[in-house]
Amino acid sequence: MMNRTLLSTGIALSTLLLTVTVARAAEPAVTTTPQFTPQPASAIPSGPFGDAVRLGQNIFLNPQKYAGQFVGNSMNCASCHLDAGRKADSAPMWAAYVLYPAYRSKNGHVNTLAERLQGCFAYSMNGKIPPATSETIVALESYMYWMAKGAPTGVKLAGQGFPALKEPAQAPDYVRGGKVYTQHCALCHGANGAGQHDATGRAVFPALWGDDSYNWGAGMHSVKTAAAFIHANMPLSQGGTLSEQEAWDVAYFVDGHERPQDPRYAGDLQATIKAHHGGKYDLYGKTVNGVVLGAHSTPSTSQLAAKP
Repeated sequence: MMNRTLLSTGIALSTLLLTVTVARAAEPAVTTTPQFTPQPASAIPSGPFGDAVRLGQNIFLNPQKYAGQFVGNSMNCASCHLDAGRKADSAPMWAAYVLYPAYRSKNGHVNTLAERLQGCFAYSMNGKIPPATSETIVALESYMYWMAKGAPTGVKLAGQGFPALKEPAQAPDYVRGGKVYTQHCALCHGANGAGQHDATGRAVFPALWGDDSYNWGAGMHSVKTAAAFIHANMPLSQGGTLSEQEAWDVAYFVDGHERPQDPRYAGDLQATIKAHHGGKYDLYGKTVNGVVLGAHSTPSTSQLAAKP
């Protein structure tokens, strides 16, 4: 009798454990995104490596002074990567460093970190590409490495990139975006989008369109990318105060203006669109406010340099 009771109890416990195991297996796995805090600038070490890190920081904050031969506008790296590349949700450098080498659809192959930085000079800075082994690229890599020291590699860290936005409830609109710009952006970036400069000519607030801004190859020319950055970080120190719809609209307004030509343009607008553009939120080649964007852009710095 006792053996039967024990057997029944054992079966019941086994059934219970199996039920609990199945129930737990059905629950979604809980994953956490690693948190990371970079070291303060005051902790940059002395010695040759520290000198390279400091040079990288200087280039990051003032490329016109420290890497002027490769820069074609008055923007600096910190124009998009705020707080000297430290601020979470503003594509911080410590979170980008741990993700390279990586495949990029933009150029269809695995990019090293050096190549990724070269692209920033060609597109966002509307400049010329520094050699991968140049002092400029090595210093920027050193700065990023130092900030990322101690972070896990090959994983997405909390704060990496710009927080993606949901599809807008209404299609982004130029007129609505212009109203948002006037109310929240023009004070710093100017009614004409030309930005503001200090007495030395250094950009305090970057140009958002025109010949002194990023060109049509830069990532920020995508309304989707610009909207994500704006919502998380703008107005400066007031990120998250604009609604998502306002961020979409004002990004459309900003990117709905002319800027320097895509360096990959070889004289055929439609061929450039087919090869490198044409996305839903890519305004290159589209008519906005009566202008076919990209059709009459000023040549990029690299195109001007290539002319005999």
